Amino acid sequence: MATATKDSTVKDTQSGSVRVEIFDQGYNLRGSDPEYILKLAEYVDAKMRAVAEATNTIDTVRLAVLAALNIADEYHLLKRTKDGGATEYQKRAHLLADALDEVLRENENRKAG
Repeated sequence: MATATKDSTVKDTQSGSVRVEIFDQGYNLRGSDPEYILKLAEYVDAKMRAVAEATNTIDTVRLAVLAALNIADEYHLLKRTKDGGATEYQKRAHLLADALDEVLRENENRKAG
């Protein structure tokens, strides 16, 4: 069963096929989560439009590459932040574990002495 959604997007719920428009070009995409595909397409479309507005470029291939670079940059910044955050949490966890070990040793020494 095909259903129409916003911005002339068409979703075929039986086959998982979704018709989307990205920068005024139609694409038939397929995947296990049509709603997710729609969100991705909207995101890419918004990126391409933002790049077009910022650069005054009309070459769609160039816009697509610049938008892809922007998205890749966002991805790597988030990944670096996440990975760096994990490292910081590991450092703090080790410091807290060391402090806890020290308190436990002091407590054992008091009991023994």
